[in-house]
Amino acid sequence: MTQDDRTSALEREIEETRERLAGTIDQLLYRSSPKTIIGRQVAAVKAAYVDPVTGQPRTDNILKTAGAVVGVVGLVVVLRKIAR
Repeated sequence: MTQDDRTSALEREIEETRERLAGTIDQLLYRSSPKTIIGRQVAAVKAAYVDPVTGQPRTDNILKTAGAVVGVVGLVVVLRKIAR
């Protein structure tokens, strides 16, 4: 292998590495953008309340959440009455 061949191979390797790094940076920018993060979080919340396979509401989780909200509201009302 001549010096020119080694130099050419090294330049190709550097360019390939540069392209891989550019792709990685693009992926990181996409994953860290606020719109992407919000989209992932919305999908996670929807998955908790809607069955992804059937598209039907998951009433068990909905009832649990509603019960927790009613419990917290009831606790706040009781604590306010006690504080008066």
